[in-house]
Amino acid sequence: MIDTRYIGHRFAPYSVPVEAGRLRFFAKATGQTDPVYSDPDAARAAGHPALPVPPTFLFCLEMESPNPAAVRELLGLDYKGLLHGEQGFVYHRQAHAGDTLTFEQRIEDIYAKKGGALEFVVRLTRVSNQHGDLVAELRCVTVMRHASPASAPAVSTPAKA
Repeated sequence: MIDTRYIGHRFAPYSVPVEAGRLRFFAKATGQTDPVYSDPDAARAAGHPALPVPPTFLFCLEMESPNPAAVRELLGLDYKGLLHGEQGFVYHRQAHAGDTLTFEQRIEDIYAKKGGALEFVVRLTRVSNQHGDLVAELRCVTVMRHASPASAPAVSTPAKA
């Protein structure tokens, strides 16, 4: 079983600049046709100071953590049994090209279902801008699937630094 003592664990915050070129590329890659996401003049005409961050782009920036595998390593999770369970976003204010966003991740919950065959890790990430204003809260649920409850580990051990 995943050690529930890690509930509340906070990872070191990190900051990521929001670059206009990446926003345009993301809008194109996701089929966003609204010019507000790709044309700075259209964005300004719509009342934005610069290109706005499209929905879900924050998830891309979250993966720029200094160690994207930090949760897996901390909890000793075997990558072969991991599944993406759920993802959610709560937006508080718009972010734009030129902003620097800070990501603060913590483990919100750890629980099991199906007699331990499925274990869930809930991670919450607070995203704030360079002014300290809350931009969004990202919620991600990772599922650890064990072949059978008998094969679930008794207790995960922390990764050694």
